[in-house]
Amino acid sequence: MIQEHESAASAALPTDGATGPGADPAEARTAPGPRPPTAHSPALGAEAGPETDAEPEATRRASGTAESSRANRGWWDRNADDYQIEHGTFLGDDRFVWGPEGLDEVEAGLLGDPDSLRGRDVLEIGAGAAQCSRWLAAQGARPVALDLSHRQLQHALRIAEVHSLAFPLVEADAGALPFRDGSFDLACSAYGAIPFVADPVAVFREVRRVLRPGGRWVFSVTHPVRWAFPDEPGPEGLQVAASYFDRTPYVEQDEAGRAVYVEHHRTLGDRVRDVVAAGFRLVDLVEPEWPSWNTQEWGGWSPLRGNLIPGTAIFVCERD
Repeated sequence: MIQEHESAASAALPTDGATGPGADPAEARTAPGPRPPTAHSPALGAEAGPETDAEPEATRRASGTAESSRANRGWWDRNADDYQIEHGTFLGDDRFVWGPEGLDEVEAGLLGDPDSLRGRDVLEIGAGAAQCSRWLAAQGARPVALDLSHRQLQHALRIAEVHSLAFPLVEADAGALPFRDGSFDLACSAYGAIPFVADPVAVFREVRRVLRPGGRWVFSVTHPVRWAFPDEPGPEGLQVAASYFDRTPYVEQDEAGRAVYVEHHRTLGDRVRDVVAAGFRLVDLVEPEWPSWNTQEWGGWSPLRGNLIPGTAIFVCERD
């Protein structure tokens, strides 16, 4: 249960003060499952504690809500600097990008016409450095950016010093949203939180709770079919290497067997059933095609693979 997590309670952060980027990331490893859009393994620094004594072991094993949340909070805190260094330019300070393909909300309009966002209360879950929320604020929306990682939100503060758009930042677990019922008109998550939670239905129910009737919930995740392929951008990543139907989580663990990173697999059908089980109506499922202008590789995402198999799935849901 989420209550087992020692840091499940939220803490609103101030809107001034920040710290800068840090060291380079560790080299990437081939893993038996997908990696997040960071394209590298955890940067194992002294501040991470006893987990950093040796390179983590990649495995597939069970991992519950508390362990997954604790491990991923630590992973993103350790890797936030490297993530922003490596991908900050692509993401921009105030763009809304749904995934490594580069699908932009300006073109996609999955949250609705940009003009319709003015005055709407929007919750971004797994906001990272809050680039999407910053774009929403520029459209006249009233965003709240929520993330599990304190360090990611520090980067949101750093970027905020360059821009004049102010909005709340909240450090909290997606499974225990610290908001009253019916607080928001829209909720969104671009690769935030959902791939990393053990109980997505519980998170979706929380999202539904804080949405007003008719509210829209849009989230993007690694396309489930990607779990059957090695996480490699080249030809070696085009050969099926695992069962698509194996839901066993991908875990990186330290020498003591403690998880330091966890990602959970759900099939496409599982995702649809999870959405419905939480009380949402699925109104669209978007599988972005790789655009010709995007020549970059990002972990296992690449033009080669993107032209052959989908890399991202975006679920557009509504609360009746």
